[in-house]
Amino acid sequence: MSDDPRSRPPQVGEERALLSGFLQYQRETLAMKCAGLTAAQLRTPAVPPSGLTLIGLVRHLAEVERSWFRRVLKDEEAPPHWPGPNPGEFAEFDVADADPAEAFRIWEEECARSRATVEAAESLDITGSYGEEVFSLRYIVTHLIEEYARHNGQADLLRERLDGTTGE
Repeated sequence: MSDDPRSRPPQVGEERALLSGFLQYQRETLAMKCAGLTAAQLRTPAVPPSGLTLIGLVRHLAEVERSWFRRVLKDEEAPPHWPGPNPGEFAEFDVADADPAEAFRIWEEECARSRATVEAAESLDITGSYGEEVFSLRYIVTHLIEEYARHNGQADLLRERLDGTTGE
């Protein structure tokens, strides 16, 4: 991955721009890890017993964006894109018949909604809730940076296993 297509986060600026920049950088890292792969490669699991796949990560992060920004922060009715047979199951990781084009489209739409929500918010101090727990927008954006960073580490290992490509 010699040409780095990612937008570098600002090194100086106000908090919202810095946090948004780092989150976008992590989003673009996931896209970069998946770039140029076939549908079969995107559905190829890691090593047994793990069934983790790159397309499973894309679908999972679409659900993470949906859940935190739409359901928690905005209290929207936003059902899962890939519901499981039992509540709380991570059905987005069941990728035997996953359509990568659909997964990327949904992920990109959720990312766009999330970016718009952050941009339109009057402050990073606005809150949403999940049950009795209250979360600020600042917490949500920071949590998503952490979530992407963790999964991008997994994506790096998956990509290396598929074709030997490594990189940040």
